[in-house]
Amino acid sequence: MTNLLEPEPTRLPERADAQAALDAGTDPTEVAAEHPDFSEAWAALAERSLEAGETVAAYAYARTGYHRGLDQLRRNGWKGFGPVPWNHRPNQGFLRSLAALAKAAGRIGEADEYERCRTFLGDSDPAAPAATGLS
Repeated sequence: MTNLLEPEPTRLPERADAQAALDAGTDPTEVAAEHPDFSEAWAALAERSLEAGETVAAYAYARTGYHRGLDQLRRNGWKGFGPVPWNHRPNQGFLRSLAALAKAAGRIGEADEYERCRTFLGDSDPAAPAATGLS
């Protein structure tokens, strides 16, 4: 049975070339330069910066990945709400960027931004916060 109150899940298209480069171990900086609209490269850069304690850089990388992902979601029928499934690999770059943005925002004291991103992540897919370490 279809849920008539909620839109269908949005699934971003595969990006085989960019994904293969990242999966093969190409530095995410190179992948982002070659494929600037590939959110997963920006997410990887943000996560790496967070691990290194480079919070402002992480914030900038995450915001780029988040906005590039929003653009793609909208081009693929997303209306600003509705499911963005974590289990669909092409969606993970956007969701990881959103989680990294929340973490970086929290670290710089942007409580409203942290909460907005955390809520958005859980609304996109209830599995995403745990999958990204933001639960």
